Amino acid sequence: MPYDGYAQLRFERRDNGVVLITIDNPEKYNATDEQLHGELARVWRDVAADETTRVAVITGAGRAFSAGGDLDMVQRMAGNHDRVAHMLHEMSDMVYNVINCDKPIVSAINGVAVGAGTVVALLADISVCALDANIGDGHVRLGVAAGDHAAILWPLLCGMAKARYYLLTGEMITGEEAERIGMVSKAVPREQVLPEALRVADALAAGSQLAIRWTKRSLNNWLRMAGPVFDQSAAYEMLTFLGPDVLEGAAALREKRPPRFPSAQGV
Repeated sequence: MPYDGYAQLRFERRDNGVVLITIDNPEKYNATDEQLHGELARVWRDVAADETTRVAVITGAGRAFSAGGDLDMVQRMAGNHDRVAHMLHEMSDMVYNVINCDKPIVSAINGVAVGAGTVVALLADISVCALDANIGDGHVRLGVAAGDHAAILWPLLCGMAKARYYLLTGEMITGEEAERIGMVSKAVPREQVLPEALRVADALAAGSQLAIRWTKRSLNNWLRMAGPVFDQSAAYEMLTFLGPDVLEGAAALREKRPPRFPSAQGV
C-alpha cells in the first residue's frame, strides 16, 4: 500500500481501481487537528502517484464528514508565527494537490462539513451530499478571514451573490439547498450517499482514463486562473490568526455563546 503512515485516514481498495478514503476520527466528528490537516494535504499526491488507483472516494466515519477545525489546534495557532506559517504552506498544498491530482475525486458528504473538510468535500470533482447534511465556511464566526478554498471556489460554484452572503455571514447550508444553488453535484438521502458516490466512482473507473483525466485538467484551469485569489485569501486568514479576534472566537465557540470580537467593540 502506498498509503502507509496515515493515522486518521483509513484506506480500502475496491474493484476497478477505486480507493475509498475514510476520515476516521468519529469520536470528534472527524474534526481537523494538525495531524489530519497534514494528511488531507498530502494524500492527493499519493493518490496521483498510485498506479493502481483510478478514482478516489472520500467520506467521513460516523455521522459527520468533518466538523471543522479542532479548537485546541486553533488556540495553539493563535499568535504563533511559526505555526501560522506552517499552516499557510500546508493549506496551499491541500488546495493545489486536490486541483492537480489527475485522478477523479468523488466526495461522499455524509454529514456536517466545515473547515478543512469543506475544502476536500467541495473541491472534489464530483460531490454527493446528504440532503440533511450541513455545509459551511465558518471562518468569520471564528474571527478569521475566509481562506482555505472559499474565495477560489465558491463564486464559481454558486455565483458571487450567494458566495458573498454565505462567506460574510458564516451561515450553514443544507445539502438540499447546496444542490439547488450548485454547491454540490447532487444531494440524496443520507443512507444513499456512499453507495451513490461509489456507483459514480465505478463508472469513472470504467471510462476512458485519459479522456476523463484530461477533461478534469482542462476544467481545473478555471481554478488555476483564480490562484492569486486563493493565495491572497489564505494569507489574510493566517494574518487574522495573529490578531485578537480569533481567541475570542474560539472561546465563544467552546462556551457556546455569542462572540464579542475586539474589532467590533468600537474605539
